[in-house]
Amino acid sequence: MTTTTATAESPVAGNPPAIRLDKGKVRGLLFLGLCLCDIAAIRAGFSVGRVIRDWRWLAPNGIELGWLILPLHLLFASRNGAISRIALERLSESLRRALGAFVMATSAVALLLFFQYAGPLVSRAAFGVSIVSSMAFIAMGRLIFAMCFVSPVPGGLIGELLIIDGVPPRPGAYHVFDAEAAGFQPDLNDPQMLARLAALVGPFDRVIVSTTEERRHQWALLMKAYSVTAEMLLEGETPLGAIGIGRYHGHDTIVVARGPMSLGARIKKRVMDLTLAGGAVLFVAPLLVLVAIAIKLESRGPVLFAQTRLGRDNKPFKILKFRSMKAQSSDFSGNRSATRDDDRITRVGRIIRRTSIDELPQLFNVLKGDMSIVGPRPHALGSLAGDKLFWEVTQKYWLRHTLKPGITGLAQIRGYRGATHEQSDLEKRLQADLEYIDGWRLSRDISIIFNTIRVIVHPQAY
Repeated sequence: MTTTTATAESPVAGNPPAIRLDKGKVRGLLFLGLCLCDIAAIRAGFSVGRVIRDWRWLAPNGIELGWLILPLHLLFASRNGAISRIALERLSESLRRALGAFVMATSAVALLLFFQYAGPLVSRAAFGVSIVSSMAFIAMGRLIFAMCFVSPVPGGLIGELLIIDGVPPRPGAYHVFDAEAAGFQPDLNDPQMLARLAALVGPFDRVIVSTTEERRHQWALLMKAYSVTAEMLLEGETPLGAIGIGRYHGHDTIVVARGPMSLGARIKKRVMDLTLAGGAVLFVAPLLVLVAIAIKLESRGPVLFAQTRLGRDNKPFKILKFRSMKAQSSDFSGNRSATRDDDRITRVGRIIRRTSIDELPQLFNVLKGDMSIVGPRPHALGSLAGDKLFWEVTQKYWLRHTLKPGITGLAQIRGYRGATHEQSDLEKRLQADLEYIDGWRLSRDISIIFNTIRVIVHPQAY
């Protein structure tokens, strides 16, 4: 058991501890390893088949059948869980799902040959030997891979962190953070504390909080703001807010939060982000250059305006915009919202704000990974709704940060944008943001992108 406290090496002090292994990255490498094992197995299997007959008898259209089966196998394997955490944790599931994916891929290619009337051009003996050999090599490769690479992973494939606050540590935990000893308070009104906690929980898949009964509600609400599976360790009672029941080293827990997106969903969203942002940067590059020149000619100062915002898991990042205000009047904290007759805004700035062109540099934030094309809009730390900071209006505000912030979002296409003069202005946006997070799907992202085009020019932009 490793206990982490607020020392010079701890995340609370600002530096992530060197003792922790990011199990998410480890699983990613193991997934890649499974893919490479299957690729090598299929290629080895068809190499055996080529010993029976010349390779042309396995390539009726000039392309060896093994090369047709290979991408289909990887596709089916990713769909049926042959390349997933359960395949790493259970060898029987790994073998069953991998062989099932190969059979489906082989069947699809065989059906294609039938419809192309290319069957007589294929050696049945060579094809049959290739299939049987490939299945044998897949099973052998996955068995050896599990023994050599999966089993030796220290602490298993799931990164677990036990946070204790006001209670003694429990035996069996692999990593323990003593919040009380570190002077760490679950304060939802402290953005800096939220950022430090993000650095602490970031490398872990599962966070268990063991605390006194008086602080459980605070910790439960706090952990809902992070994209990890979070659980509260109980002594028998089941407080409100639980979304599931779990076990931790022989003790009952309740699950109070889960990451909103699966690994597959995150990959799809990231691929879409990189494709759209990369294409958009190339498409609007001339416009970016013209706007930069116009800003530079009108007023002295930098072309870009960088402001600290809160991103996924409440981690701070620098959001980029074209500077639309006089350099000496720029508001880096966001305490003062722009108004219709704001004397800080330049002539060029007024045009690019009204047409949302000032947001285009955020495409580079997307490419960097700080933002997504679609998601809850990131807010400045000093933003006010009426006379209150955003998180003072409702503590549920932090829950909107379980996904990457977006250039556009559900709230924006519904017209909830511009200054927040009243608390209700923020509440409407928050409701839309949480609705988007709870019901995420790729088709909705695409719909929001198309609907954004209709509201690029909007009356609340000034």
